[in-house]
Amino acid sequence: MKSAPPPPARPTAAELDLLQVLWRLGPADAKTVHEALLAERPDASYATVLRQLQVMHGKGLLSRDESQRPQVYAPVQAQDKLQQSLVRDFIAKAFAGSGKALVLAALKSHVSAKERAEIRQLLARGGDDA
Repeated sequence: MKSAPPPPARPTAAELDLLQVLWRLGPADAKTVHEALLAERPDASYATVLRQLQVMHGKGLLSRDESQRPQVYAPVQAQDKLQQSLVRDFIAKAFAGSGKALVLAALKSHVSAKERAEIRQLLARGGDDA
């Protein structure tokens, strides 16, 4: 019986920055990723971005199309799937597995009045839009 492949490694903060760019752009080469990242991180060098993409590919976070030049990178996981996995891990580690504790902590200081109103509307509808 074949075992399932291991889940991709957890991305670092810098890797999450690159994943955000790739989720926004879709599959892209290193030059395109670098140019898009410059708006957020003007100090990012092309060589560093390329190396980080290569490392992320090695960790299983990105796929790489080697049939074309330049090589094109794409996230292995969809944004919502990876975010849900990271949140699940965070809740388990920081909030003893309690999603309620996470939500209450977030509501105390990290949610604007507008966001609170949107949350109330979502809860009133039964939360099906999330």
